[in-house]
Amino acid sequence: MIRRTCAEDASELKWARSSYSSSGDGNDCVEVAARPYSVLVRDSKDASGPRLGFAPSAWEAFVEHTSRD
Repeated sequence: MIRRTCAEDASELKWARSSYSSSGDGNDCVEVAARPYSVLVRDSKDASGPRLGFAPSAWEAFVEHTSRD
């Protein structure tokens, strides 16, 4: 996990959410934005709130692990 604060404006990032993360209102999931050297994750209910940052390799390992059958 990247532990430095990101001063980047969240509105400049392209956020995406999984089509699997919807319970009707579409606001109960996380959103992900890829940057050149990190992957940011935020709560869709609090778009201006805190974000977690991960190294791309750590995010890739997480996705691989969670998508196993």
